[in-house]
Amino acid sequence: MIAQTKSGKQIINVKGENKAKLCKKIDGNTIAVVGNNRKLIVYSIKEIPELNKGKGVILQRYKDGTLSDIITFNFEDGISWKMNGGRHRVEKELMTWQGKRGGAGKMVPNGFPKPPLF
Repeated sequence: MIAQTKSGKQIINVKGENKAKLCKKIDGNTIAVVGNNRKLIVYSIKEIPELNKGKGVILQRYKDGTLSDIITFNFEDGISWKMNGGRHRVEKELMTWQGKRGGAGKMVPNGFPKPPLF
């Protein structure tokens, strides 16, 4: 993170017992969110509004789970993740997991790692 002042700049506020779980660099036009319940949802980065400092948005709804990981990517390139044995898998057919921001998502594709991390 880059700040304008020498002493730094606060970039996030969390209230009470809440904690920030992830902080990732945005690199692409699409976001994929996966929960520890192994549900994945993919949507455009444009669906995420820019809010005032300390405010948040719902990325994915969970009935029985929490956020596990997030990745941003170019839609044309697809999502990639590491598999067992050091192999990489790239999934370009993402229509199954596409949805609106805040949706529950669908089960991850076969071969997705446990725990669900990109």
